[in-house]
Amino acid sequence: MTTSTEHRATTSNEAVPPETAEPAPPGTLAGLGRRARTIGSRDHWTTPRLVRGLTALSLAALLGLGATATAVLGGARDGTDTIGHRDAPQATRAADLYFALSDMDAQAANLLLVGADPEYTTLRKQTLDTYEQRRAQADDDLQQAARAAADDPAGQRAVRLVLDRLGSYEALVARAQLLEEQANSPAGQPSQAALETYRQATDLLRGRLLPAADQVTVTSDASVERVYLQQRDALGSGRWWLLAVGLLALAALLGLQRALAVRYRRVVNPALAAVTLLTGVVLVTGLNLVGRAEDHLVTAKSNAYDSVIALSRARAVAFDMNADESRYLIDPTRAVAYEQAFLEQTQAIARIDGATLADYNARLADAAGRHRADRTAVPFGGYLGSELHNVTFPGEQDAAERVLDTFQQYQLTDRRIRELSTAGRLKEAVTLNTGLSKGQSNYDFEQLGAAIGDTIAINATAMDRAVAETDGDLDGTTAALAAGVLAVALGLAAVGVRPRLREYR
Repeated sequence: MTTSTEHRATTSNEAVPPETAEPAPPGTLAGLGRRARTIGSRDHWTTPRLVRGLTALSLAALLGLGATATAVLGGARDGTDTIGHRDAPQATRAADLYFALSDMDAQAANLLLVGADPEYTTLRKQTLDTYEQRRAQADDDLQQAARAAADDPAGQRAVRLVLDRLGSYEALVARAQLLEEQANSPAGQPSQAALETYRQATDLLRGRLLPAADQVTVTSDASVERVYLQQRDALGSGRWWLLAVGLLALAALLGLQRALAVRYRRVVNPALAAVTLLTGVVLVTGLNLVGRAEDHLVTAKSNAYDSVIALSRARAVAFDMNADESRYLIDPTRAVAYEQAFLEQTQAIARIDGATLADYNARLADAAGRHRADRTAVPFGGYLGSELHNVTFPGEQDAAERVLDTFQQYQLTDRRIRELSTAGRLKEAVTLNTGLSKGQSNYDFEQLGAAIGDTIAINATAMDRAVAETDGDLDGTTAALAAGVLAVALGLAAVGVRPRLREYR
């Protein structure tokens, strides 16, 4: 009887699985090891805990994906907004202010040049009208610059300086005109009193107003460059962060689906499959938007804005150069200084290293000929050289070539003016300088200004289009759609997991 009982006990023990066998005494090594394995596998990573853990990881990754996309694309939107709607317009507006002020002084000089000579009556009226137009333009540019510089202390100081001094400049010009009318002077020979008053006006303009206007341009241009570099870096790193977080979200979702398939013997969870698909779509769309934002940023800043600001500054300098041409004729005492200033402005537009006024045209003609033979070669510097190195858009090359052509023609006419003046043929020099007919200096200068304006317009249109496309890609509709997709994904994840977890209640 005893033997039979022992035999049954032995047989029963051999048949019991390890999970249900009677535990070893807790004090033994075997008992401690078995307890640790039980806690590590069966008790700790139970199916509910595993599913909850993977669900939490998936939800956190989805929220991280949404936050990363918001940060990267929101930064791109803000950066483009800063460049396209604030700093770039402020820089070009300040350059326009410089141009308006320079042309005001050029027209003031022309008024002294024509004097009371009845042959210039019509020209005198046209010159006065242009002066008034430029004064109104300068006032408008100042008002807009003041609004744009609201958050820029350096810009505010520069704008205030121009505002404070512009009234003084206009008063001096008005007094010079009055003195000239009273003196009834012949063309090219203003009265000494009018000339002295004009000197005060032009010294104020060149010494205070133009540098202040240029400072606004420099400050805004530096801000554009800084924001652009920061945003390119942010988009470059943001693309990798978006990719990493997106792949983590996909991995977590795939791991969760595998756990459910293994533990619950289910091939696919429709809700989680939909979440995975949405996550993939969001990731691909986000990466595409980052790429588009970067492309638009490069187009707006490097391809378009850089040309706009170079040409805007070229136009501003050109009007100051044109004023130096007139100053050269009306003020023989300062003729050498004005001639040197004219050369410096000329070099700023198209730099030929080592050139003098005497050989500049010949050397520019040689450089221009080499460029026309091979448009990729730009053997001169300056603002025009920068533009020809940065030709990007349809029609821009031909437009920039017209700037070069008209600039060369203007320079040729200028030398004839100086030759006439040196030969003592002052009235002919004045007529050539102030005339608006083809072959005369102001006609040539108008052609140059129009060519520069046309080239600016091509680039400005491209910049506005790139900024508008970024605004369209990253507007409120995109943000609302992204938030909706994220909410749907989170809801579907909960719907897919909750029924499985309820089985353990």
